[in-house]
Amino acid sequence: MAQETLKTALYEVHRQAGGRMVEFAGWMMPVWFSGIGEEHKSVRTAVGMFDVSHMGQIRVTGAGAAAAVDWLVTNDVAGLPAGRALYTPTLNERGTIVDDLIVYKRSDSDLLLCVNAGTTAKDFAHFTANNRGAALFENVSDRYSQIAVQGPSAYAVLSRIWPEVAASLKPFDFQEFDHSGYRVMVAGTGYTGEAGYELYVPWEAGPLFWKLFMETGSDLGCKPIGLGARDTLRLEAKFCLYGNDIDETTNPLEAGLKWTVHGEKDFLGKRALDEVSAAGLKRKLVGFEMLDRGAPRQHYPIFWQGSPIGEVTSGTMSPTLDKAIGLGYVSIEASGRGTELEIEMRGRKAGARVVRTPFYKARG
Repeated sequence: MAQETLKTALYEVHRQAGGRMVEFAGWMMPVWFSGIGEEHKSVRTAVGMFDVSHMGQIRVTGAGAAAAVDWLVTNDVAGLPAGRALYTPTLNERGTIVDDLIVYKRSDSDLLLCVNAGTTAKDFAHFTANNRGAALFENVSDRYSQIAVQGPSAYAVLSRIWPEVAASLKPFDFQEFDHSGYRVMVAGTGYTGEAGYELYVPWEAGPLFWKLFMETGSDLGCKPIGLGARDTLRLEAKFCLYGNDIDETTNPLEAGLKWTVHGEKDFLGKRALDEVSAAGLKRKLVGFEMLDRGAPRQHYPIFWQGSPIGEVTSGTMSPTLDKAIGLGYVSIEASGRGTELEIEMRGRKAGARVVRTPFYKARG
């Protein structure tokens, strides 16, 4: 029997706003409202709001909660102060990526993990099967509406609603407090390359807080943003998308995520990853820009000196840069900046060049 497509608490709000709804990772989500290019530029120049309630949340509690999570991820949870978050992959025993996630550390005995929508069930099974600590893992995804407020004017919007929070919240900090009878968590995290925030509120309160932020930021150009612009924004910032740029066939070292690997601690998959490091990388995820016409798409073959060396993992026409860009795994020999490649597009080969990433970096 086919599984029913899920809807977030904001589904009707999106429909009334003219959102074009599509199925994504088992959820009905808005892919765009006014258009991907326009929404993309709104986030780069003003402020936009995303419904990301489809993301999964897993709570970890107990005396050994922090130790249990520290074993399961590559980054340093043990050394993370309370009230801080971090980005990290979680690996299997082969050293490849089961998922990438954000860890929010309330205390050593209470952590919240935000995982990808399409991998929530897999991640929960992975975590519980490899739970080495005195910890309880709970899938609490149905308890939260999650809203992202991103862009140069995001601070101005937040400061109108909660000025003290805005004044003290730094990137990857988070704070929890009560508002109108609801428990709210505001985090300085995001997936666009711009400054901004993510709100975790009770599921049923999603429409209330969406309206509060949308109306507060209306004169600042605040607009609803769909999944289409979310993808182009994250690609310009070279944020990996699970299922495209990283998955269980890739490891953090070749994906450019070595900075998330805390080498002085033990973690699941460390032995395999150490072996990869000792042997030397065979390939690397690089960014490239097109020299010829055409937009690269996932799985398009990549050629170097006439031979196939990899394939595109993500690609788009960048609204900010007004040029086609992409990511892909290529052999180490072809990964140097300035290396000229060819992307096969519908039977023809188009020129491309390896470039420095991120493709876009916010000012300030």
